[in-house]
Parts: sequence; C-alpha cells; structure tokens
Amino acid sequence: MPESRTDAPLREDIRQLGGLLGSTLYEQAGEDVYHVVEEVRRLAKEARAGDGDAAAELERTLAELPDELIMPVVRAFSQFLNLANIAEQHHRVRRSRAWLRDPDSSPLRGSLEESFARLGAEVDGETLYRAVGELSIELVLTAHPTEVSRRTMLQKYNRIANLLDHQDRLDPTPEEIEEVHQALRREITGAWYTDEIRRQRPTPQDEARWGLAVIEQTLWDVIPRYLRRLDRQLYRRTGRHLPLDTAPIRFGSWMGGDRDGNPRVTAEVTREVCLLNRWMAAQLYEREVGELITELSLQCADETVDAAAQGAWEPYRQVLKDVRQRLHNTLDWLDARLSDRLPPDEPIYLEAAELREPLLQCYHSLQHCGAGVVAEGRLLDLIRRLSVFGLTLMRVDVRQEAGRHNEVLDAITRELGLGSYSEWSERERQDFLVRELDNRRPLIPRNFQADDDVREVLETFEVMAELGPDSLGAYVISMAAQPSDILAVELLQKEAGVRHYLRVVPLFETLDDLHGAEAAMERLLEIPWYRERIQGHQEVMIGYSDSGKDAGHLTAAWALYQTQERLVAMARRQGIQLTLFHGRGGSIGRGGGPTHAAILSQPPGSVQGRLRVTEQGEVIQAKFGLPGIAQRNLELYTTAVLEASLRPPASPEPEWRELMDRLAETAKRSYRGLVRETPEFIDYFRHATPEHEIGQLTIGSRPARRKPTKGVESLRAIPWIFSWTQTRLLLPAWLGVGEALQGELDSDGETLQRMYRDWPFFRAFLDMVEMVMAKADPQVAAWYDARLVPQELCGLGESLRGQYARTLEAVLAVTGHERPLDDFPVVQRSVAVRNPYVDPLNLVQVELLNRVRSGREDELLKPLMVCINGIAAGMRNTG
Repeated sequence: MPESRTDAPLREDIRQLGGLLGSTLYEQAGEDVYHVVEEVRRLAKEARAGDGDAAAELERTLAELPDELIMPVVRAFSQFLNLANIAEQHHRVRRSRAWLRDPDSSPLRGSLEESFARLGAEVDGETLYRAVGELSIELVLTAHPTEVSRRTMLQKYNRIANLLDHQDRLDPTPEEIEEVHQALRREITGAWYTDEIRRQRPTPQDEARWGLAVIEQTLWDVIPRYLRRLDRQLYRRTGRHLPLDTAPIRFGSWMGGDRDGNPRVTAEVTREVCLLNRWMAAQLYEREVGELITELSLQCADETVDAAAQGAWEPYRQVLKDVRQRLHNTLDWLDARLSDRLPPDEPIYLEAAELREPLLQCYHSLQHCGAGVVAEGRLLDLIRRLSVFGLTLMRVDVRQEAGRHNEVLDAITRELGLGSYSEWSERERQDFLVRELDNRRPLIPRNFQADDDVREVLETFEVMAELGPDSLGAYVISMAAQPSDILAVELLQKEAGVRHYLRVVPLFETLDDLHGAEAAMERLLEIPWYRERIQGHQEVMIGYSDSGKDAGHLTAAWALYQTQERLVAMARRQGIQLTLFHGRGGSIGRGGGPTHAAILSQPPGSVQGRLRVTEQGEVIQAKFGLPGIAQRNLELYTTAVLEASLRPPASPEPEWRELMDRLAETAKRSYRGLVRETPEFIDYFRHATPEHEIGQLTIGSRPARRKPTKGVESLRAIPWIFSWTQTRLLLPAWLGVGEALQGELDSDGETLQRMYRDWPFFRAFLDMVEMVMAKADPQVAAWYDARLVPQELCGLGESLRGQYARTLEAVLAVTGHERPLDDFPVVQRSVAVRNPYVDPLNLVQVELLNRVRSGREDELLKPLMVCINGIAAGMRNTG
C-alpha cells in the first residue's frame, strides 16, 4: 500500500523504535534469539505479500519453536506492536498540530473551530450560547477486564510518547538528538526487563487507583486547556465567555461501585474507593493552590479579600494559605478515615462550594483591581477544574442486579410475617413499596438477622448514607424490568437514611428488556409518588454488550435505536426530561466505534444536550492516555452532542424502517441459529478460541462468567468478544449481517445503498462492520481449527469462514467500496503494517494452546498470557 507523505514521520518513528527494540533484543536476549526473531519477521512479511513458500516455512518454524525460545519471540513481537501503537497515537497528535499550524488548511472535522463555524452559520448566537451552557456530558470510566496492559507498562509507553513529542519539537543539535535516542533506548530496555503480566488479579481498589491515575496524569491538565479553547470559540461566535461554573463534561466511575456479578466489590470497597477519590482530589487541589500562592504576590485587593486576609501585606497569598491549610486538614482527615483512625477535629472541605468561595473572591478582586489578565490564568483554570471535578474527581455509580434487592425485601417481609415478597404479583409489590415509602416509621427491625448476601446489600445502602451526595452518582439497576425494581431501591435508600437520594437508573440490556423498556417506564411514571420524586427528570441506561451477545450486532443495534426513539416519545408524552446513559464497550460488537459518528447516528431527540456514556478498559488509555488525544476526544464529544442537539438527523423513512425490521429478524435467526441452536457450537467455540485460557488472565477484578456454566448465555460479553478477537475471526460483530443484507440485495439493493448514503445510523453501522471485517482474517482462524479443533467440528469453522466471505461481499456491495476501509485509508495502512507482526503471534498462540491443552499448563501458561496480550495490542482491541 503506498505511503502518503504525511505518514512518512510515522514510518520513521516505527523504524526508530523497531530498531531500538532490535538492538535491545540482540544485547539482552542474545544473538540467537535476535536472528530467530528477524527470520520470523522476514517470513511473515513475505507471507503477507503472497509468498506461499514463505507462509509454509513460517508455520513450520513457529510450530517447531523450542520451549526456551517461545517467550523471547512472543515478547519481541508483542513489544513491537505496543511500540507501533505508541507511534500511531503520537502521529495522530502530530498531524492535528500540523493541521492547526497550516494557514491554508480548513479546520479539522469535529473540532471546536470547525463545528462552531458550521453551527454558527445556521443558528443565532443566543441559541448557540445557550446550547453550550446547557451541555451535560458525563464520561463514566469503568474497569471491565479489557485493559490487558499493566499500569507500569502504560507509564513506560507514555514516557516513550513524550520523548517522541520532545524529538519533534526540538530544533535539535546532534547532542540533543543523541540524548533523546538514549532515553528511548533506556525506556525500551526497561520495558524488556519488566513483566507484562500481572502476578495477581487486581482488586477493585487497584482498578480505582488506575482510573485516578488517568485523571492525575492527563485529564487534570487537559480539562483547563479544553475549556480555554471552548471559551475562545464561543466568544468568537457569540461575543460572550463561558460562565465560570460551566462544566460541559464531567467524569463518573464504576470502579469500586459496580457490584453486579463481582463479589469482590463490597460496601467497604465502595466506601474506601470514594475516600480515595476525595484524597486524590484534595492532593491535586493542594498542589495547585501552592502554585497560586507562589504566583499571586499582588498587593491590590478589594474589600472582600482584604477582610478575608485580615489586612495581610500580600492578601491573596494569605487567603490561599488558609485554603491550603484546610486542604491539608482534609488530607489528614481522609488519611485517618482510610486507616480507621479517629479523624482530627480541624476545619475541612466537605463540599465544593466551600472551596469555590475563596477562589472566586480572589478572582473577582483581581478583576476589580485591573489585574484581570492574572485572574484569567492559573486561578481561572483551578476554578474551572473545581466545576468539572468537584471534590471527588469522579462520582461513583453503584450498580446492582435487581434480583438482589428482591432477595432483601423478601427476607424483610418474611421476618415481619408479611409473606414472601418474591411470590407477590407486580401490583402487590408496587402497593407495598409505595405504602412503605410514604410511611415515616422504619420498616427494617433493629435486630434484623440476615444472611451474608442480604447483609451486604443493606450495608451498601448504609455506606451510601454515610458518604453523602458529592461522592456518589447514580444507582444503576441491572436486569430492571418492572416499576417495582426501581421502587425497591428507593425504599432501601429511605430505610438506610440516605439524605440526598441517588437517582435510580434502570438498565435495559437484553433484547426482550429493550423491547419492554418503554412500557416499563410508562408504568413507573404513572405512580404519583414516583412522579413527585423525580422532579421532571429521568435517566435510563441502555446496554450494548448483552443485547449484542443475546441477538447479534445488527439486531441489537436496531433494537437500541428503536428503544431510544420510544423512550424519547414516552418522555415527551409524560412531560419529563430524559437522559440516556449508553453502556458502550470498546469493541464494535459492544457498541464501540468512533465517538463523533456514534453520537451523530443516534435517533433525533435522543441527545438534547445530555449524554452519559461508559468508557471501558483499554479505550480509556487509547482516548485519554496522551494529552493531545485526550483534548481531541473531549472536543469530539462536545461538538457531536452540540450538533446532534441543534441539528438532529431526520427520522428514517417508513420504507427504511420496514427494511430494517426484515434485516434485524433475518440477522437474529442467523445469529441464534448458530450460537443457541447449533448443538456443537459451544464445543467448537471452546476448542477454536482461547476462551478458557483468557479466564486465567489476571486482567480484572471481575470473574469472566456470571454463573459457573458452559453456555454462551453465562459468559460475559467481554470474554465472548475477546476470544473471537484473539483468533481474528471477530465473529460477534458480523454474524448474521451478511445473510440479512444478501437477502435484500437480491431484491432491493438500491434502497440499501440509499440508506447507507443518507441515513447516519445505517452508515455508521455498516462502516463499523466494514472496519471489523478489515481487521479480521479467516485464514488465521483456520490455523486454530487445523491444530485445536476435533475433526468432527472442523466443518463448522469452514462454514463460518464461508459466511465471513459472503458477509464481506454483501457489505461492500452496499457501501460501494472495492476494498474494506477505502474511506479510511489511515486505518487501512495501520492494519497492513500490523499484520506481519500479529501473524507470528497467532501461530505461536496456536502452538502454545496445543501444548498447554496437552498437559503442559504449568510450563507454558505465562508465555501464552504474554501472547494474548500481544495479539490484543496488535488488534488494538480486547473486548
């Protein structure tokens, strides 16, 4: 594939990093290992270029690889792919900067400048200003087990990216070039001697610390830069600045709060994580206030600051020293609580408003004295940080499965002699719950004895009452299906004495639940007590992972689209404001994909300036690990939500809806016909993929399965997709799509092509499927079948590879592309560069799986884990 001029620096970075890795390999692993790796690399490149003899030799070489060479070979290719990822991420930042520097280039698509210019030409300044001021975007960081890289390795990779950035920005002397070269060499050598695999499964607290590290190392500094850019663009278009308390984007977290299917998340864990969040926030604010003390030596001040400083010679410094002392007290108080010691009796910050007041006093005083230019610097940045991060950095959502609340209420009603809550009808449950919600007396007896599961749920509500409103976000109920599921949580909050109730958010996940979401919410909103409770605002979460696993990607995508339409219509009828919370994963099969296109493809009226969305696993590092990329992604969220709110897409034509109904039904039959109704499928899946071995990776605190059964229904969506990604068949993203499209292409291909051209939802869906199919490689999947699958099951694999070919043909027929990703040449080139490095890892993985399954797990499990990590890096995706 020809190299574009703009990609030449990327190739040079990859060449430099690859060369340094090669030197490290030669020096640290020895000449023999170096020559084996180089020979494998040569054969893999020739095989990808179509040399059949090289392909056969590559397979033979890796199949005969001695045990002692497996680990260094796997590590070499894995580390190269991680270095290529770093180079690509850095190159994205480099290209964005080059675009901004070029006076002749048009603004970058989706940037604040481009979007404000386009929207500003279509709406008046007041409308644009109001829309920006009303933005409410919350990115909820989750610790699903998809991030395979250790935090230690990620820190090394970030330092390498910083060195590449430093190398670009220097007007370097030969000595400076050599210094960067040697620093890169040190980092790569350090990475070679660092274990890629966690020795122990992380605890929920470890995951929470990882999330905090993303804020501390990147987002803490990016947020002020992003808000300054937003302020400049808004002022240019409307003549008005952002209000000081504007926070268009905030951050939430499920780390330490998501207990659905994770027995390691307890009430005590949630308490500790929320305190850790507060501790990190206080530390960051104390550091910033210290910098301000150094900076604000000014003596001019208004009466308010003079009075607060009690006539001090340098009033701002005195006010801020008092703030710093109180932050220091807050840290001591949090240390004591985290250590179960008696906290000191000193003034501390419990609410963001208490910290905001002295900062605003200083800001307004500087403006009043004519030193506004000083106020608009570090001080304004800190005020804006406070608006975004509060005193907790991220508010933690609590998530629990509806059945657990029913168990608690059943135990209570039995204890009180009222019968079995679990056996009551939905009407009986609702009547009981509303009656008790209106009743002032406690329901739960003081001496109530409960089993451990019930006690744990009750203790979680007690912790919610203890922590208060700033630490916690929403209470999300998995598998919610009836109004009683929501009322049950409201009652348990009341019983625990939660003063500032968490908003209760039902999560609809499976196909049946999505179809029933509108009716369930309508019934809930007919309850007068609940209407009064929500004060005109309701949040609903829709799940992409389990719906896709349940019915297939196409069927789930259409069901999610229709569910949103119905919920929006319901909210309009009921006169309430609706916020949709999208539970998206990183992979295409779990709702992942480019942010801008995904938001713009939502149904009209479903955004309206408000959006909550999960950011999971390795996606957090990919989107927010480097400052330049983090800022770009924050802008893309902002501009996409603005555009979807001010210029929503048109509703699909009735003919398109009918066709989508047919496509979804055909795709569902095809998907379920294989996954649920083909008896041998589960056996094939377990033989042909490393599903069992992935379960042994210590990459997340949550178990891979909800229940100890072998069926796909008990397997979490993440390992389900992760397994197929490893073999590069990527089955969940395209299974059923080809059969559905082909059935319509024969009779109505023009309508499909018009839908792709004119309907953002359908275009975004097919673009994502095409991207997955470009990454997939059925020939690689065939390697797994040949060595790992019993002969009697091999026909199933052959059939799937045939389906892949037919699906790709059908997708290209609709998109009109000759090859996958013709509209995305950068991704096309990225896939082409990676293939020769991922291929050897797949071949080694096949051999390792064969040896491990032959009884050599103790010897070879670790290299297999490294191999899994390497393929994940090469595919840039796990689950």
